[in-house]
Amino acid sequence: VQLQASGGGLVQAGGSLRLSCAASGRTFRSYNMGWFRQAPGKEREFVAAITWSDGHTYYADSVKGRFTISRDNAKNTVYLQMNSLKPEDTAVYYCAADYRGLGPLHLPYEYDYWGQGTLVTVSS
Repeated sequence: VQLQASGGGLVQAGGSLRLSCAASGRTFRSYNMGWFRQAPGKEREFVAAITWSDGHTYYADSVKGRFTISRDNAKNTVYLQMNSLKPEDTAVYYCAADYRGLGPLHLPYEYDYWGQGTLVTVSS
């Protein structure tokens, strides 16, 4: 499966952005989907994930209550709605797909495919 992330940009602190990740292929509904981010000089970190089986969602503590992950299986797309953005949210955001995995979705190695990343910059 190929993943194409979009929606990044420059926003002021307190603002909102919605990221999208479009997937190719006809088996999108069988993939757990995740969002990760990587800030300059830092390791890639988990942001949010949504399961393929029942749409259960998981969030990093740092974004809980501000970000919402969702999916539209008919459009082969996963979204990340980001509200109340903070300068520390600045990073390249990556979407990732995990085929019917049962493992912990906050770990990057669980994922089989990665998108190219989209840059989010939050100014103070």
